[in-house]
Amino acid sequence: MLRQIHQQILDARLQLRRLLIGPQTLAFLPALALAAFWFGGEELLIGVTLGIPMLFALLGGYDRPAPQPVRACDGVTGLPMRDGLEDALSSSMRGSLSARRATACFMVSIDEYDVLVERFGGTAGDHILRRTADRLRNVLREHDLACRTGSASFGIALAPVAHVDIEAAIQMASRLQAATEEPIVLDNTVIYVSVSIGFCLGSRTPEASGDGLIQATALALSEAVRNAPSAIRSYSDEMRRTEKSRNIFADEAAAALENGDIRPHYQPQICTDTGKVTGFEALARWIHPERGTIPPADFLPILENAGKLARLGEVMLGRSLEALRAWEEAGLDIACVGVNFSSDELRNPKLIDKVKWELDRYDLAPNRLAVEVLETVVAATPEDVVARNVNGLAKLGCRVDLDDFGTGHASISSIRRFAIGRIKIDRSFVMKVDRDPEQQRMVAAILTMAERLDLETLAEGVETAGEHAMLAQLGCDHVQGFGIGHPMPFEATEAWVRNHMASLEAPPSITRRNG
Repeated sequence: MLRQIHQQILDARLQLRRLLIGPQTLAFLPALALAAFWFGGEELLIGVTLGIPMLFALLGGYDRPAPQPVRACDGVTGLPMRDGLEDALSSSMRGSLSARRATACFMVSIDEYDVLVERFGGTAGDHILRRTADRLRNVLREHDLACRTGSASFGIALAPVAHVDIEAAIQMASRLQAATEEPIVLDNTVIYVSVSIGFCLGSRTPEASGDGLIQATALALSEAVRNAPSAIRSYSDEMRRTEKSRNIFADEAAAALENGDIRPHYQPQICTDTGKVTGFEALARWIHPERGTIPPADFLPILENAGKLARLGEVMLGRSLEALRAWEEAGLDIACVGVNFSSDELRNPKLIDKVKWELDRYDLAPNRLAVEVLETVVAATPEDVVARNVNGLAKLGCRVDLDDFGTGHASISSIRRFAIGRIKIDRSFVMKVDRDPEQQRMVAAILTMAERLDLETLAEGVETAGEHAMLAQLGCDHVQGFGIGHPMPFEATEAWVRNHMASLEAPPSITRRNG
């Protein structure tokens, strides 16, 4: 409280000092001196001419300004670091309060930056950071400040303006996103990135300080990252309440796994030739009774540390096969369901027996199950037990999908060693494939390789109709992504499939031209 009063006194002194040396005072100073001489003679004239400088001195006008600390800059981007962002926002907050102006803070995070560095190398990672920093500066105004706040994140202090609201901030975030998501050229390679953005208005921060505004914006960014790629989120009080209750303990996650709160959500996969649904991928979601949906990034590491991934695999497999049986009984033609198998599960010597038992339990043919294996597992593991399990499941009749193809550097020999039947092309190759010839050539090369090896193909992360159309034109067999359908609970799948099939059967509308 005393600190706030002291700051208010300093702000008042600063405003008076500015008033005394402002153009309006300087313009009337001669008239003021003449009036003093006219009405009070030489004594009043002397008093006025001496009094104004003395008042200026009392207000600290002659004090030497404190030397500004030299702020460290990031060696890669040349941008100031987090303390520079806090200083700028603190100054903007004080200016906003005293002059009735508005400010805001934005944070930008490059999605899956670690994956980009792993794929293209550290030099490429630094190049991505520099280009992103340059593009942010180009979008900002002269007095706005961009800083580097993390390994792949940037903060922006918006200089005080007359007015800024949620709509204007969203437009600003969209401009930042559009600028930073432009393709990045490195040597002969075109790199596509997506960014997630969080922001908080100065008027909405729970604590009226630079640090408080940064913390609120960081919460918004965390929420955006959870909904990546290319998500934008604004800070709200609900986020703060959610963050406080986000501390998840292993026993709580384990209990949720057993009582059915952690369950599959199903994302549809469709054929590019017919448009029909050819399968679903089962993705784990935690539906908390109080906190709502908890994303996998928040609970999967906890289950892994608790040694519960194998149990999660059992739950996902059982629920997915149960869904297949239910779709069949409802008259839906769903060829298969894809279930991700972790490296822990693939090392289980009894895995084949467990899968066979589950298939027999629901009276399903093995080809109704697609075993999804990460390319990083295939590329990194020399263990014979993993190869025996994958090949054993393939021999049983299960489909084997190689997930995230292009991220793990799996060789052709390892693809053949693991009896892969379909490769899932990673979303990094799919982004903007309808607009970039380089992406088209890369996807075409993958499809040609798959055709020569007699492998089916599925493109992940399809978000636009243009990407869908181009992938179909290039010859990709199946597509999956938000542009097709979001992961949904089992209860919503039947209606989604029926609506999708109805849209395929509906005749195209023909409009009559007048005249």
